Amino acid sequence: MSLVNAGVVVLDCAEPEKLALFYKELLDAEETGTSPDRVEIGRADGLRLAFRRDANVTPPSWPRPENSFQAHLDFLVDDLDEAERRVIALGGRPLEIRDTSGPFEERGYADPAGHSFTLCVTVPSGPKEG
Repeated sequence: MSLVNAGVVVLDCAEPEKLALFYKELLDAEETGTSPDRVEIGRADGLRLAFRRDANVTPPSWPRPENSFQAHLDFLVDDLDEAERRVIALGGRPLEIRDTSGPFEERGYADPAGHSFTLCVTVPSGPKEG
């Protein structure tokens, strides 16, 4: 028997209902649980995210040269341009716009609360360079 049965990534934010709606629409997910201070979404393929209310949350500040990129979410997509249009229509914003060359293409974004995530055409397999 496994010691840990399941996990969920939890993002702290001031308004969990609004942030959950952003990701629910972006990921075609369903709301799976709600309490006054937490909203959880999921999909049949096992993807789960939760959003926890924190009235004192400070939005992430990436990218700043003095801070390294500590954590972010990667989402695999088939069409970067189409996925980008959806992110922006839902209230996300690009963090960087660049032509990525190499074994995979990716673009960075921030959700409406400032958490960073990446849309990737292929799974990155090596360390970040640059």
